[in-house]
Amino acid sequence: MSQYQAVLFDLDGTLVDTAPDLGFALNTLLQEEGYAPLPDEQIRPVASNGSAGLLGLGFGITADDANFKPLQQRFIRLYQDNIARETAVFPGMLDVLHFIEDSNITWGIVTNKPAFLTDHLVKLLGLDERASCVVSGDTTSHAKPHPAPMLHACDLISIAPEHCLYIGDAARDIEAGKNANMTTIAARYGYITEGDDPETWQADAYISHPHDLLAWF
Repeated sequence: MSQYQAVLFDLDGTLVDTAPDLGFALNTLLQEEGYAPLPDEQIRPVASNGSAGLLGLGFGITADDANFKPLQQRFIRLYQDNIARETAVFPGMLDVLHFIEDSNITWGIVTNKPAFLTDHLVKLLGLDERASCVVSGDTTSHAKPHPAPMLHACDLISIAPEHCLYIGDAARDIEAGKNANMTTIAARYGYITEGDDPETWQADAYISHPHDLLAWF
């Protein structure tokens, strides 16, 4: 770890398992609109794709659809009201964070989740005082896979990107990390759809469980 001074995490599907509460919001909305709820195994792989991905899954619509905006607003309100109902850090991740902190290594979060949701969730989970930086999808003028959020995180923690690890569960995460000249690790345990092939992301390393990070370190 001597070459790395910071470890940065994606939030949904990497650091925190948010799928249960995103699924609860989607299924509540589906039932309000007269549709049957979807099983967890159908929702989980799409959980990293935000409201657009989840509404596309549940209602078969895109952002161009006339019903999209009102459904999105209702979905976000439902999610916001239930954001930490079942959400928790992934099993084993607290051990990883303790190891990082005990090693005097900085850690932070870079996510595409909007700040009003990110900040609320991070605080409820008690991570706000532990993370050295929290960069959300609307913190900079670009979201991942653009390198701007990654470089902004580096500015906040005063550590050069080449001394940072970035861990994520989506192609955009690995692309963003590589675009910023960081070492990248792909989390296979995250929200990965059937059509995804993490091997094509060309991450520097792959893990199947948060504890794999300890062995990798």
